[in-house]
Amino acid sequence: MSSLSPVSHFAARVLGIALLVCSFASAAEIELSVAVAPPPLVVYEQPPIPADGYIWTPGYWSYGPDGYFWVPGTWMEAPEAGLVWTPGYWGWSDGAYVWYDGYWGPQVGFYGGVNYGFGYPGRGYEGGYWQGNEFFYNRTVTNVRGAEVRNVYSRTAVNNVTVNNISYNGGPGGVMAAPTAQEQAAARASHHPPTAPQVQHRSGASSRRELLASVNHGKPEIAATAKVNDFSGRAVVGARGAGAAGGAGVIHEASAPVDAGDSPRPTPPARSDSGTETQDRENQRQQTQLQARHERERQALQQQQQQQTQQQRHAAEQQKLQESQQRHTTPRENPKEDSRENRNPPQP
Repeated sequence: MSSLSPVSHFAARVLGIALLVCSFASAAEIELSVAVAPPPLVVYEQPPIPADGYIWTPGYWSYGPDGYFWVPGTWMEAPEAGLVWTPGYWGWSDGAYVWYDGYWGPQVGFYGGVNYGFGYPGRGYEGGYWQGNEFFYNRTVTNVRGAEVRNVYSRTAVNNVTVNNISYNGGPGGVMAAPTAQEQAAARASHHPPTAPQVQHRSGASSRRELLASVNHGKPEIAATAKVNDFSGRAVVGARGAGAAGGAGVIHEASAPVDAGDSPRPTPPARSDSGTETQDRENQRQQTQLQARHERERQALQQQQQQQTQQQRHAAEQQKLQESQQRHTTPRENPKEDSRENRNPPQP
């Protein structure tokens, strides 16, 4: 039976994942480092695609002077044909939560194992693929209603199932996922940073008070938009509910008819929240408790690591001291006897 404490077991597991994650972190863009974990992902439905050729970029929590704020998911045009989006993600490292920015590339890379929904289940992208200069959409997880989309197909993916709404990788309560060799190769390969419209979209979200987590309590009125940097259009989608604090929630994948307009609209999935003030208060209470638990676990782990570091330093100092004492106490031959022998060499 192992003699390690539960904290030591947890630390060993987290550090093992962290080593793999950090092994290729230099290829990612690191922008933020925060001491508090991001809130759970927001529950929302995907707005219809505005036109053919757009790719979905999921919503996420960013951080500013006033704390975490929600950046709504939106449809984006790729910088060029053949490129797909790797979402950014929060990763736990050295007692803090670090943001690794997303990028455009020929292959989807590692995004922390975070299930963003709508074709981003934590690994890869199931929402579609490029064939030449045309993009083919998986209508099982992509809302192609109302748009003239030429190329569609249907492939079963995660759809309206209970999943984990955790929004970060590693650390207390985080997603335990490490990059595969293919994902590491995608991160090292040549890729494009977020486009100018994406940067403007995030900047616009940072200036809206209603998108602050401290104001919306994980249930923003603007959870997703059909057009980038458009926070007041008709296609703005509000949150269906706040993600369950560290537990199960429902990520609603898009459902679309086989032929837009020809089939009846699918029945919306059941709400994951009651829509009442009482339930909202309960969700907020759970989120507060989770954040407090995360902070306690983080402090306990940090204290454990500090103690281990001190013990290692003390052991190293003791070893140096013992080696020094041994050098001073080692018996030496009598120099006088040596010199006398040298003065009186044996006669032939």
